[in-house]
Amino acid sequence: MIVPNQSNMKVHFATTEIISQGLSAISGGSAYNLGTAFPFVYDMFQKGKTKSSNLEIISKMSSVSNHYILDSGLFTLMFGAMKGKTSAKDIELWYKYLIEFIKRSNYSGTCVEVDSQKIIGQKETWRLREKMETEIKNRIINVFHLEDGEKGLDRLIEFSNYIAISVPELRSLNKKNHLVKLANYIKNKKPEIDIHLLGYTEKKTMKDLNFCTSCDSSSWISGIRYGMTETIHGKGHINNIKPEIIKTHKKKWLENKAELFPQLAFPKDLDRCGILTFSANQHKKIYEKFAGPQD
Repeated sequence: MIVPNQSNMKVHFATTEIISQGLSAISGGSAYNLGTAFPFVYDMFQKGKTKSSNLEIISKMSSVSNHYILDSGLFTLMFGAMKGKTSAKDIELWYKYLIEFIKRSNYSGTCVEVDSQKIIGQKETWRLREKMETEIKNRIINVFHLEDGEKGLDRLIEFSNYIAISVPELRSLNKKNHLVKLANYIKNKKPEIDIHLLGYTEKKTMKDLNFCTSCDSSSWISGIRYGMTETIHGKGHINNIKPEIIKTHKKKWLENKAELFPQLAFPKDLDRCGILTFSANQHKKIYEKFAGPQD
């Protein structure tokens, strides 16, 4: 359980592949993790149901984390699987299946709301926001978007105990320099509120934002995506990671898989899991240098 108003920001390792990446983050020592509900809810969205084995995955990942955040997966739906095609009806259906998945999986961690301002507008987003508070017992992170405006932000601050700022949105609109000012405004308005920075691990400003409770980023996965990774000694190509290092971290991954998910199939490339586990281990140490303890 994350402690509100703690002394330093906790960096959550964001994953898109719950098993291979999520286990790598945990095996690398991450105590703070963020996973997406997308593959599970999309299954329900398409077929009206999901495999029973899927229901325990998120709860198990949460059980071995100090704090786990479940993202709604809506961003991936709107700008990935159904880019340009997502309707108000789709949002309503996504919300319905997300709530069903949370309840059926017995997930008790923190959830990100269905922040759908860009599709259904502020009024309908507020309807779903208030409805979600009554339908699940989980702690909910409410997300501020720029179209909410100052009045909408003030209303959201008053309503929320955990609020998120979408850093990628600020970055895409060349307003990244507004982040520190915006976070300070929220904290000054309501000192007891917890703040989460979505898609953020910029080391240069971490100390300026250390009053925020949490942030998340998938930058630790970049080695697999682009071939380059970062260690405490600097940046380098993943091909230069020593085989014995990959072997050691792959062993940790396999041990955790055997304990948590013995029934699930193995990924095709286990060396990839070893590299990701090593990357998680190194990024945790880097984040501790800039943001403080991450245990």
